[in-house]
Amino acid sequence: MAQNITIADALERIAGTRATVRMDDDRASIILDVTGLDEPQREALEADVRTAALAVPGVATVRVAQTSQRTTRRIVAVASGKGGVGKSTVSTNLALGLHALGRRVGLVDADIYGPSQPMLMGVEGTKPTAHDKQLQPVSTPYGVPILSMGQLVAADQAVAWRGPMAAGALGQMLDANWSNQDVIVVDLPPGTGDVQLTMVQKHRPAGAVIVSTPQDLSLIDAKRAIDFFVKAGVPIIGLVENMAGYACPHCGEISDPFGNGGAEAAAGVLGIPFLGRIPLDIAIRMASDAGVPPVSGNGAEATAFRQVAAKVDTWLG
Repeated sequence: MAQNITIADALERIAGTRATVRMDDDRASIILDVTGLDEPQREALEADVRTAALAVPGVATVRVAQTSQRTTRRIVAVASGKGGVGKSTVSTNLALGLHALGRRVGLVDADIYGPSQPMLMGVEGTKPTAHDKQLQPVSTPYGVPILSMGQLVAADQAVAWRGPMAAGALGQMLDANWSNQDVIVVDLPPGTGDVQLTMVQKHRPAGAVIVSTPQDLSLIDAKRAIDFFVKAGVPIIGLVENMAGYACPHCGEISDPFGNGGAEAAAGVLGIPFLGRIPLDIAIRMASDAGVPPVSGNGAEATAFRQVAAKVDTWLG
């Protein structure tokens, strides 16, 4: 018993160690809780624990087994019925907005054929690594790690894959080492194809955020996306109206090239929450192209994204 206490005392000096120790003659068996640690952190902690245990008088052999508690990780799917509505920009800023509110967030760019998250997050040219056949998400300057097909192929290379291959790529990214993230925001491709089907069948989102512009054509397609998730039993978190209102930088007059209030009206008719409007602002385009997500700034566009993120955060509870 004295040896057990001595080993436990030795392990207490190692920050973050949660372990159960059993002695059998001169052999120490240690079960090490590594919940929330990535692979390098696990290996470093095990090495420290082994060294500390072997330094205890009377201990000749140390066996270490790692265990971790299953993390309840929720997926927030960001979808649209058609392309060109700013879904990827909304995904980026939603992920960062949730992170700013204290969530541990990861971002998956599931738009296999048109990935844009590496540019939006300022990590173009950075490729993920793999450990034990599991992808390791790429760190970003904003505290939200990402995985994207855009990190795995050249920027000017076409991804000519059939549906099963695209769905398989999604699975590899979602099954990556998201050890510290409890929310994964998934930027889906437009439409309701194989990637979306794989998502709802195998990875089951906690809810879906639908992005639309105010114009009627976009709303028709957004309703199709909503219908897809409803029939699949995935809750609709709400509808975001993007490119809503343009303020002239010279006179300040507001114009509505894509219409006004259509998404909010559609949300009311469909009985789903309206999450807010994102303005049509050149500042969003400039910041996004520079890899500096607008939500990290101080303008009206940053406030709009933060308000959307706050509503999604409340929905997540």
